[in-house]
Amino acid sequence: MKYLILLFFSMLSFGQQTSKVDFKKAFVDIKINSNEKHVSGKVTYEFVVIEPVDTIRIDAVNSEFSDLVINGKVVNFKSTKKDLLLFEGFKIGKNKVTFSYSAQPKQTMYFTGIGQGQQVWTQGQGKYTSHWLPSFDDVNEKVIFNMKVTYNEAFEIISNGTLVKNEANSNYKTVHFEMQKPMSSYLVMIAIGDFLHKTERSNSGIPLENYYKPVDENKYQYTYKNSTEIFDFLEKEIGVKYPWKVYRQVPVEDFLYAGMENTSATIFAQDYVVDESGFNDRNYLNVNAHELAHQWFGDLVTAKSGKHHWLQEGFATYYALLAERKVFGDDYFYNQLYSYANRLKIAAKTDSIPVMNEKASSLSFYQKGAWALHFVKESIGAKKFKKAVKNYLKKYQYKNAETDDFLAEIKKVSDFDTEQFKKVWLEDYKYPANDINFLLTKNGYLRDLLKLQSERKTSLENKYNLLKTVLESDGYFPLKIEVIYQIRSESFDKVSELFKIAMKSNDVAIRKAVAETLSKVPFSFKSDYETLLHDKSYDTKQAAFVTLWKNFPEEQSKYLEIAKNWQGRNDKELRILYLTACINYADVHEQDDQMASINALKALSELKNYTSPSYESSVRQNALESFLSLYPENDEVLKNLVNATTHHKWQFTKYARDKIRELIKKESYFILFENLLSSLPEDEHFQLKRLLVK
Repeated sequence: MKYLILLFFSMLSFGQQTSKVDFKKAFVDIKINSNEKHVSGKVTYEFVVIEPVDTIRIDAVNSEFSDLVINGKVVNFKSTKKDLLLFEGFKIGKNKVTFSYSAQPKQTMYFTGIGQGQQVWTQGQGKYTSHWLPSFDDVNEKVIFNMKVTYNEAFEIISNGTLVKNEANSNYKTVHFEMQKPMSSYLVMIAIGDFLHKTERSNSGIPLENYYKPVDENKYQYTYKNSTEIFDFLEKEIGVKYPWKVYRQVPVEDFLYAGMENTSATIFAQDYVVDESGFNDRNYLNVNAHELAHQWFGDLVTAKSGKHHWLQEGFATYYALLAERKVFGDDYFYNQLYSYANRLKIAAKTDSIPVMNEKASSLSFYQKGAWALHFVKESIGAKKFKKAVKNYLKKYQYKNAETDDFLAEIKKVSDFDTEQFKKVWLEDYKYPANDINFLLTKNGYLRDLLKLQSERKTSLENKYNLLKTVLESDGYFPLKIEVIYQIRSESFDKVSELFKIAMKSNDVAIRKAVAETLSKVPFSFKSDYETLLHDKSYDTKQAAFVTLWKNFPEEQSKYLEIAKNWQGRNDKELRILYLTACINYADVHEQDDQMASINALKALSELKNYTSPSYESSVRQNALESFLSLYPENDEVLKNLVNATTHHKWQFTKYARDKIRELIKKESYFILFENLLSSLPEDEHFQLKRLLVK
């Protein structure tokens, strides 16, 4: 009964625990077993009891504990499926608790790949680190974490802070990391894999460790392009020195999001590891700058609650955009602001949740938050804005803050009406059109773009010379893409000259717009259009190949020859496009081209292989979609589709579930899936059984 009362009390009062108990340091010594997907080890916390408290809670999901000692004495404790409860042995003042634990995390610590391709990585965003490490879901509890991690000696082990020791022991190694300053538990990380790294150095002397897989050596320069420049820029622009001793970046396979700003060590998705062509389509630069900015906004100063989440995401989005402005220029900066504004304008028609609400959309937290900061900066001037931001970071460093804390610093350096600002930008969901339009039109390029867009309903005859002048000018490329947009539905004979001018451009984006715009290619333009197949853009190649394949079926064998060595980005989209085309070509030409049939069989085997769990989800999804469009009744591929419903990446599992739901609308597929049930592992059987319930 006593324990039940203590448990009830602790559940009510944990929200106030940080005012009564202050955890100072953590010493974590763990071993990870990837075969069993298991973590175990010993943890010591040093903490101070400030006020009398009956029960102290440490969050720990489905963990088992033993050997618990407080201040040198074995004491009683209680553990639930959610936490470890301490209710004796501690005192007012300094204390130390040590315990052993083990856990088999169902989330937050992920195990991917096999053999030398295996990886282990964590994603604790929000309050999930407690699934693999007894810690604190409350972001207001900041601790200095020191990590010792043991794993197979053949792999690189990465964690937060400075590397202080690397010990070899039989087939294992133990790596020691130390933090010097406190941080919230959700920012603790581990990444393990077959990685190499190169170390660059910032102007301020911070080592910048950039990791990559050995097979991606030739992609390093494009993946991490401008990284050191971005770091130096942000440190100068923010006005506060980088708050940690080292900065690492490591790409992992099947990461849940674009990136995660773990303190001193960002994890990002392998999809952003790119070569030159991939860089032209979708590069890591924005994510790179965004996660780095979080080292100040989120890691150094953490929002007290979800209501103030924009203090992290709005700042990171805005400062990433400022970094991109440094790299790509003013017109790029304003073009991105314009893009954000258009999305916000559309969203405001249906989204009635304002920025200062824990249930706000990502668009509100990120893009509207960034726009709000831009409005403040433009209103009070860059110098005062920088001073306020600097004061805010200094005052709340290694602590937590809320919106009014930041606005108070704005108020100190200016007569800006912070209350009106908060009311309009943060507490109202409406789109502040007047403020945004005024700021956008300060840029000459955007004024030209808006003027050009106003010509959309003007007849081609009346605007032809204007469109030609724009295409021949040295204006920013979106102006020329707007021209292509405006002529896309015109008779080609009338606009052929304009398309040929566009094709002479060396700008990848303009040529990509042509590739993606023309659905019918006249024979007179065929040779010009075919040059797109050789552009340094995977998006351009894909669009051009599909269009040419449809428009000139007599030339398909030539296009297959051009594409036979294409691979594309990490998702192998171009390779899968080629394989699919080989199979389709053989279906039509099997009677007159024996080699086509042989190539198709090889292509089919390779395509089927890509649907298997041996590959990342992005590859599998592309392959599944393609294979199922060709041969949807293949048992092996249907099994791979079912397997996808158990994947840790929610986007992929959603695709798989939705695809199965789509297929079983037909009775024949329902029966096919039903017949698979008996051959499936338990977890896959469970998922499919749920989907088959009518």
